[in-house]
Amino acid sequence: MSRLSRRALLAGSAAAVAAPALRVSAQTADVDIAIVGAGAAGIAAARRAIAAKARVAVFEAGARIGGRCVTDTALFGVPFDLGAHWIRYPDDNPVPTQGGSAVVEVYAAPRGQTIRVGPRNARDAEMESYLTALLRARRALEQAARGNLDSAAGHALPDDLGAWQSTISFALGPLICGQELDQISVQDLGRAGDRERAAYCRQGYGTLLARLAAGLPVRLSAPVSRIDWYRDRVELATPRGKLVARTAIVTASTNVLAADTIEFEPDLPRDTLAAAHELALGSYNHIGLLLPRNPLDLQPDDLVIEQANGPRTAALLGRVGGTDLHMIEVAGAFSRELSGKGEAAMLEFARDWLAAVFGFNARSAIARAHATRWDAEPYVLGAMSAAAPGSSDARNALAEPVGGRIWLAGEAVHLSKWGTVAGAWESGERAADAAMRRMGLLKEPGEERRTRREERPRGRRRRGDD
Repeated sequence: MSRLSRRALLAGSAAAVAAPALRVSAQTADVDIAIVGAGAAGIAAARRAIAAKARVAVFEAGARIGGRCVTDTALFGVPFDLGAHWIRYPDDNPVPTQGGSAVVEVYAAPRGQTIRVGPRNARDAEMESYLTALLRARRALEQAARGNLDSAAGHALPDDLGAWQSTISFALGPLICGQELDQISVQDLGRAGDRERAAYCRQGYGTLLARLAAGLPVRLSAPVSRIDWYRDRVELATPRGKLVARTAIVTASTNVLAADTIEFEPDLPRDTLAAAHELALGSYNHIGLLLPRNPLDLQPDDLVIEQANGPRTAALLGRVGGTDLHMIEVAGAFSRELSGKGEAAMLEFARDWLAAVFGFNARSAIARAHATRWDAEPYVLGAMSAAAPGSSDARNALAEPVGGRIWLAGEAVHLSKWGTVAGAWESGERAADAAMRRMGLLKEPGEERRTRREERPRGRRRRGDD
């Protein structure tokens, strides 16, 4: 089993080192690469491998593709991103450039936020005070990230931010990372860079991702329960039987890996398991509200944050894509607590929060509501990963291949774009390249250029060259 057991502690790392060489041939394996998970990382890996003529099988435990990036159009009659919505790093995000964007519209998200103080917009002086405090907080975090001590990001936050202390702690921690700043490595946070600039997909981020998965050999409702990798092959057990692959790419979330949802034989190496625990998923959920006729008088994609007085707060993304859909964003420890109480409790909180921020009449404007509960999704168990204080190197450990036959991929493996679809996509492509190089299906960097030079026709030899 993949638990962090005494057996794994004593033998896990040795198993990876002592694993036999990759000798299984293409003729004795069902596929070259078995991919576990059809989220962004799995889709990217499959596309990369198929483009290189590798034989691929993709197993998805759930009934739909997309992982934590899924769009629903039935609940509200308009695109509702159940998971990822912000297209982070819009100038350096590979997903919208893969071809699927030709049939969807990607546009820049508005800059800035609307700040509410009680049931009104912040006054100019209050807004200036907030922005000054926010700038101080960001600079303090950036300075701490450049230091040698990998402490908790919350320790670097100034403690004299006055009435904006809770608001800024929420905006820079749970709203971006799904966890409180006290639970996040300041160096890991520093590597994430600027996530203020973003874009949206009008048809939904999940719709874009689904377009990119069209035609891939994905087997839905096919959870992988066991992966044997002790011989010169990888054998996967699913409800539909077993499959033999030359290599495997596992894109399960860190919480799934840590929860023993998939049994590994032998156990995953000690360092891999430790990294999964140190990169635990935070909590981030959307509470979708249909508010016809714009009763809150908001602009399209207006981000609203309240002046909070504690951790029980939220943000609102109003008029998503210019529609009547609004999303209340709950995140961090409060989100996990609220989600644990069930959807009814989440919807009641949303009504109360909306009334407190926009006035009591806002409750009666809600025509329909739905809350996501990613913490309860058995094949996900959370939102995005964040390194615990002192564990900023855990992502490198998670990226190490297991026995030369298994690669882990997903947002948690990316050093800087963690917690994003872009990071998951790039990690999937990298894992596919590494697996194919291991099998000899892809040349090492620089090898192709050397081969071309060697195969280049030689010029006619001049007399006397003998």
